[in-house]
Amino acid sequence: MSGDKTIEYFYAAHSAFAYLGAWELQRIADEAGARIVHRPYEFAPVLAAAGSTVIGTRSKAHVHYFFGRELVRWAEWRNLPMLRHRPTYHDNALSLANGMIIAAGDQADALSRAILQAHWRDDADHADGATLVRLAGEVGLDGAALLQAAQSDAVKAKHAANTDEAIRRSVFGSPTYFVDGDMFYGQDRLMMVERALARPFAP
Repeated sequence: MSGDKTIEYFYAAHSAFAYLGAWELQRIADEAGARIVHRPYEFAPVLAAAGSTVIGTRSKAHVHYFFGRELVRWAEWRNLPMLRHRPTYHDNALSLANGMIIAAGDQADALSRAILQAHWRDDADHADGATLVRLAGEVGLDGAALLQAAQSDAVKAKHAANTDEAIRRSVFGSPTYFVDGDMFYGQDRLMMVERALARPFAP
């Protein structure tokens, strides 16, 4: 996509709210003529640096509300299918899925959505290489090549750099979007991302 508008997209490949916002993010980018810059990061260190904790360590009431009501409502709002339980493989390593998205470069949009949806709709394992290769193939990409690239030193270094950059810029959750350096946390702020692309907010 041409043009100099960009949306920096910091997220993890297992993020429920990244999934729920992914199609709306793409619509906004397409209509604004903006490019989505995918910055997948390692989730736990970023939360730890921000003084937060992963959802599984929070109170039972919070976990029940998050999975039993909040996600279900947003899935209905966004017209997306959603599991009604915590995904079986949610705590598995993110490095392969994040790495394949990084390796996909300018072709990451469709692959990112496919990985997120498979996790939250189909209970797929985002750490399973064969699953990731299949998902890449379903969106027209060479999954085997991307899987190999995801394990390369260059992609691992980019993944680490994304994580360090998220910490440096005070990211505290997934997804987080930046438009011209202005941070928007959560897919429920996407209408503000859309507005910022057209007319920046006052500093």
